Amino acid sequence: MTIRVLIVDDSALIRSLIGAIVEQQPDMQLVGAAPDAYAARDMVNKYKPDVITLDIEMPKVDGLTFLDKLMKARPTPVLMISTLTEQGADATLRALELGAVDFIAKPKLGISEGIQQYQEVIVEKIRQVAKAKVERANVSTVTTPARLPLLSTEKIIAIGASIGGTEAIKKVLTAMPANSPAVVLTQHMPPGFTTSFAKRLNGCCSLAVKEAEDGERILPGNAYLAPGAMHLRIVKSGADYRIELDSEGIVSGHKPSVDVMFESLVPFAKNVVAAILTGMGKDGAQGLLHIKQNGGFTLAQDEASCVVFGMPKVAIELNAVTQVKDIHDITPTLLGYLTQNNAGSRL
Repeated sequence: MTIRVLIVDDSALIRSLIGAIVEQQPDMQLVGAAPDAYAARDMVNKYKPDVITLDIEMPKVDGLTFLDKLMKARPTPVLMISTLTEQGADATLRALELGAVDFIAKPKLGISEGIQQYQEVIVEKIRQVAKAKVERANVSTVTTPARLPLLSTEKIIAIGASIGGTEAIKKVLTAMPANSPAVVLTQHMPPGFTTSFAKRLNGCCSLAVKEAEDGERILPGNAYLAPGAMHLRIVKSGADYRIELDSEGIVSGHKPSVDVMFESLVPFAKNVVAAILTGMGKDGAQGLLHIKQNGGFTLAQDEASCVVFGMPKVAIELNAVTQVKDIHDITPTLLGYLTQNNAGSRL
């Protein structure tokens, strides 16, 4: 299948560079390049693209406003073109909330050279986004979860995700009460973006959510997100669980890697509930299998509710999953299991 691509960017240079990259791909067709939202609207209606690359910062109508209207009128897979700044990260996360599938950051300096270096990343992102499932935007409501009965402090919830994961993780965490067991999270995301993501989650969750720090103690009622470009491991220190971070090489195609986090939990697997959510590839599947094999309870998001049914599919095929659930049923299932199996195993 040929992927029909529309580029929307106010920079003529960016339009030219990305357009040339798209046109070089045998499985892609450049159907248009729009300098602003008005031209983009007409091209969307005329060409019905399979993927739109969309800049956030544009004149007349900004990218977020255009995206909001697009997802309500004609849901289309969108790859955001973001800037590597705190403001760019916040805007990108808002774009993902509005329905964008994924994003890629513009290089800060040397745009022409940077885009060429990013060629493989750009085309792979476009191919991934083209496979994504998008739906008409709707307004989600957040309710305050009821408190749990007192659970063992030995319990840990571990969650891994990639494409589509920011919204999936938000749905899982906002359904958790303030006294939930400690949560550790790995979402494929670059540095800076994880900082903004943790802050946004902290603002909408009953749990306290933060970007993880090396050496800190893991406590109930808190969620810890792996920083961009850093692997997160959980280690035992006396009676405590603690965070260990490192910036060593890429594992399972990623840094941070879900597999790294899951594998670190295998020695404590009987106290672990682990979930693998939407995402492309196979990161996390092997680690999830080892958690299950060592007595942990494992979950995967189902195909119907995934933006991209990649990581969960591989985990299911490996027989690494105890139960497969819709994204809205992940939290009730994992908390139900923890409530029924409350006693922690001292390790």
